[in-house]
Amino acid sequence: MERTLTGNFRGIDLGAGAWRLTTGLPGGGEVYLGGTEPAAASVLAAASPSVVTIRWNRDGALVTLTGGASLRTVKAKTAILHEPLARLYEGLPLVTLDDRARRFWRRVFWLVRIPGGRRLLRMIARRSAKKPRAPP
Repeated sequence: MERTLTGNFRGIDLGAGAWRLTTGLPGGGEVYLGGTEPAAASVLAAASPSVVTIRWNRDGALVTLTGGASLRTVKAKTAILHEPLARLYEGLPLVTLDDRARRFWRRVFWLVRIPGGRRLLRMIARRSAKKPRAPP
């Protein structure tokens, strides 16, 4: 299994052999590497690749960094690729609030922020819970 990403990547050391390759752009792909060999630190810290190719195998992953005329390869035990999807939530059946519900929640959150507001909300909730409800 293989995946190739393009962009202006930079390596960020997360410690203990873990690295993050990122473009720094919102919506850009990121690669998280774990269990890299100690010699990989000098390659990942100095590299600013424009193409990152990840090839997963049984032993982990082989990450090839291509930038300009240089081609460097790093071995890692794990490689996680994170590619954000811009329109991920559009297909989900999420609840939408009407004006009345938005007004209610806006008031609740406003009350919570003022001093003593939480206590006031508790009192209102207890009082409305004690009222007998009309049969349906």
